[in-house]
Amino acid sequence: MRDIELPGVFRSTANRLLTPERFSRGASLRDLFGGVTAAVISLPMALAFGTVSGLGPQAGLYGAVIVGFVAAVTGGSRVLISEPTGPMTVMMTAIVAHTVAADPAAGFGTVFTIIILAGLFQIVFGLLRLGRFITMMPYGVISGFMSGIGVLLIVQQVPGMVGTVDGTVLFSPREAAVGLGVLVLLLIYPSRLKRYMPSHLVAVLLGLAVSAVLGDDSGLRTIGALPAGVPVPRLFLPAWSLLPGVLVDAALLALLGSIDTLLTATIADNLTGTLHDSDRELTGQGLANMFSGLFGGLPGAGATMGTVVAVHSGARTPVVGIARAGVLVAAVALLAPGIAVIPLAVLSAIAVKVGIDILDWSFLGRAHRISRSTTAIMYLVLALTVFVDLVVAVGVGVFIANILTIDRLSRATRTQVTTISVAGDPVYLSDHERELLSAAGDQVLILEMSGPMIFGVAQALARERAALTPDVRVLIVDLAAVPLIGTTIALLLENVVNSARANGTQVILVSSSELVREKLARHDLLSPDVQLQPDRIAAVRFAVASLKDPPVSGSSTSHIPSEADTLPAL
Repeated sequence: MRDIELPGVFRSTANRLLTPERFSRGASLRDLFGGVTAAVISLPMALAFGTVSGLGPQAGLYGAVIVGFVAAVTGGSRVLISEPTGPMTVMMTAIVAHTVAADPAAGFGTVFTIIILAGLFQIVFGLLRLGRFITMMPYGVISGFMSGIGVLLIVQQVPGMVGTVDGTVLFSPREAAVGLGVLVLLLIYPSRLKRYMPSHLVAVLLGLAVSAVLGDDSGLRTIGALPAGVPVPRLFLPAWSLLPGVLVDAALLALLGSIDTLLTATIADNLTGTLHDSDRELTGQGLANMFSGLFGGLPGAGATMGTVVAVHSGARTPVVGIARAGVLVAAVALLAPGIAVIPLAVLSAIAVKVGIDILDWSFLGRAHRISRSTTAIMYLVLALTVFVDLVVAVGVGVFIANILTIDRLSRATRTQVTTISVAGDPVYLSDHERELLSAAGDQVLILEMSGPMIFGVAQALARERAALTPDVRVLIVDLAAVPLIGTTIALLLENVVNSARANGTQVILVSSSELVREKLARHDLLSPDVQLQPDRIAAVRFAVASLKDPPVSGSSTSHIPSEADTLPAL
């Protein structure tokens, strides 16, 4: 299909609002076709998520249109379909429930304020360039969290699928038949047909057919008439007493949306061979969610299903998201009467299928063979997500995962802090170094450190410090293989150096890393009494020379003795 060049006036506007390279390949008919296909998938999902959230199907539709359009215009990915998603909807369901319960009169207004603030938080994440850090979370935590959300979505929607209404109706045979029938259809729908006719659309059409056959006396609950006209922007200021909870809900919603979006953006990159801008994507998603909340829509994030379908349809530019939003607007305007009679049991069945798809089946089945600790964390996070709270689940999971990681690093780095002397040195000394040190006897001690010096190495450094006896006249601290030093290790090293200097021991530091030297300088370790050498052989030569001719106090730290200053080359 040939490329379509945008008219000059639109191109100049796009250059101001967008990063031009996102459109550098030019829009094509494939992008328009991908937009139509993505819209076909989005429509039933938006209706289902809006109903599930408790804000109504129109909130799902508004969110699908507004989030999809604004994120496509201002985001940082070439191809990313943004809309209300399963994880975001589960969190919104909890937010709606406790917010409305706390303030029945103004609860819904507060909910949309939370969505607006969540978008603002995402913009702040982007401006602070936190995009690359947000998805740095252990896989066991992500897998358990997402699977827990899937379980919650299933548990929440099964009652609606079989006709239970707020616990007052135990079972509705007609609704159960429709809901279970649609769920079975979604489960067995052939994959090869999804490219031509999405299973969710088939489910909605089946529900419409059932409503048409049974007529007004069907006994099935339906969506009902959608609000007419264009949504009006509204901004509600919650009571000051509710503000702390509102901010917490908004921050957590923003974090979940950011994780969901950036994971999907990574999938899109793998499919298209491109690279997204994480920080710009967060900013774009934030703007999208702010506008969605302002106009009464659900918040959204990058949607994996819609994105994959759009890419497989040939879409390669953000025009696909713009086209999708336009198709949704047209579809709602033309099909509003039909949408009103869609059975709610159908939407519940779609939500249950989404929950089943969210479960991390590929990892659940083999996690126990990969890592026991990761498996334990995954199931713990899953259980906490379902039975306690989403926030507690992530917090506990990340905390335990970090503790295990620190423990592994500590055990792995215990051999990376070593003292070296002439007799029985446990690490390699070159013949040149050995011959130089043999003349010094036990008066020179080398403390060798290698690898990242984080706080987990503190015990190893403290243990090796015991080798600093009164007989040692020169201490060489070899940091040549250290790329970075944490504050805890720097403070401990500061104590070692100060103790050595207090005993009259000459201290020589070895490092050529600007980052390490800067850290040493901030801890006042590069004082005039401490020598700084670029490598260990130069430090050993200086140490041996200082034993023959002790350096004058206050000598420059930048002095590196030449061959003439020390010993002749061997």
